Parts: sequence; C-alpha cells; structure tokens
Amino acid sequence: MTQYRLEQKSGIQHGSMQCIMNGRNKTVTLSTAIMIARGFDISLIEFFDDPIFTSEELEVE
Repeated sequence: MTQYRLEQKSGIQHGSMQCIMNGRNKTVTLSTAIMIARGFDISLIEFFDDPIFTSEELEVE
C-alpha cells in the first residue's frame, strides 16, 4: 500500500503522516495508532502483534 493510500484510508493528514514516516514525530498517540490500524484494515491487537513492539530496545520517554 502506498503512503498516499494509507493516508486516505486512515484519515491522517499528509503532513502528519510525513512526520511519522520520517521519524520526526516520536510521540504517536494511541488514537493515531488506531487510525493507522484501521487504514490497514486490521485490529489494533494485530497492529501491535509484531516483534518490534516487544523489543527491549524500544525508546520510552
């Protein structure tokens, strides 16, 4: 899926998505994660069911 299509399906503004994709936005909210999951047509549980979220090296501020 292209970034543009994900923006359309999730309802996230292009500028906001650019900040997320470029790593400039380090504090994505739960509501944004929900919107992204919906854009991918998956549940939030499926979205977070990835080894990247269980890594001991996750940055938490």
